Amino acid sequence: MKNARSIPGIADGINRTLERLMPVFTPLGVVLAVFFPSVFLRLKPHIPIIFCIITLSGSLKLKAGDLGHTLRHPLPLLAFFLSGRVAAPLLALLISSLVFPGDVDTVSGYVLLYAAPTAVTGFIWCSIFSGDTALTLTFILLDTILAPLIVPVTIRVLLGAKINLDMYSMAFSLVYMIVIPTVIGIASNEISRGLAPRLLLPYFSPLSKLCVILVVSANAAAVAPQIDLKNSRVWIVSAVCVVLSIMGFLTGKLAGLIGRFDRGKQISLFFGAGLHNTTAAMTLGISFFPPGASLPSVIGIMFQQTVCAVMGRLFYPKQKEEK
Repeated sequence: MKNARSIPGIADGINRTLERLMPVFTPLGVVLAVFFPSVFLRLKPHIPIIFCIITLSGSLKLKAGDLGHTLRHPLPLLAFFLSGRVAAPLLALLISSLVFPGDVDTVSGYVLLYAAPTAVTGFIWCSIFSGDTALTLTFILLDTILAPLIVPVTIRVLLGAKINLDMYSMAFSLVYMIVIPTVIGIASNEISRGLAPRLLLPYFSPLSKLCVILVVSANAAAVAPQIDLKNSRVWIVSAVCVVLSIMGFLTGKLAGLIGRFDRGKQISLFFGAGLHNTTAAMTLGISFFPPGASLPSVIGIMFQQTVCAVMGRLFYPKQKEEK
């Protein structure tokens, strides 16, 4: 019994270690995929179910009740969608079109990356910087559920006839990989009155991080021939990824200032608008877009968390009482 009781603690310790090392493991997954693409390509047929595990793990923390207060005070929610789902994809389109004129595939990859739903990791960063966690959970919940509508519509409106996609299949894929696991996670949390996340998250949290590395590696293996560090184009794509990531956070910061929200809500907007589910964008890029469209997502996943940490510390340094 003593060993059984220690298992959740061991799992939590593994999760904390993985959490600290994710900024290292994520790019490492890309590097391994570049050198051993045949190994990780075998995982490609299993990516949707692996992604479901990632989404389910993140959604176990969500509660339907988190929607209530935000829907009664919808201004921060409106600011989130305007900054993260309108301004960010538009900026991605404009800047990538200037840097890569005539390269429809690469431009499509950037638009897809910034049309993707906000990242679940936004909740972690919001907690670290003492933001409004209930508001952040609402952003994640609504953005995730609406992703099958928002992502295809954004692609169609901004790119139009420039790219030929099966929008219905893309929407179905988003429903399967994101919406259904999210609904299951929320329902499990609500029905069990919080017991499900307490019992499952010690094991699902480290498992989901391992799944992220597998998904990153499998998707990166599919575009491995394009990741040639001797090619200046790869470095230009990387530089644009960093610039757009910074601008995404600045867009959220500006939305918070214009709305004159309190510090907690501003922090939630900052991370909600700045972070995107790069893993989902990468999976969609591999599945539905030409090969060149996947490169921004594969490279973007290597920089997003680092940029997030730097931007958070720059704009929202810890207050004295928090130290």
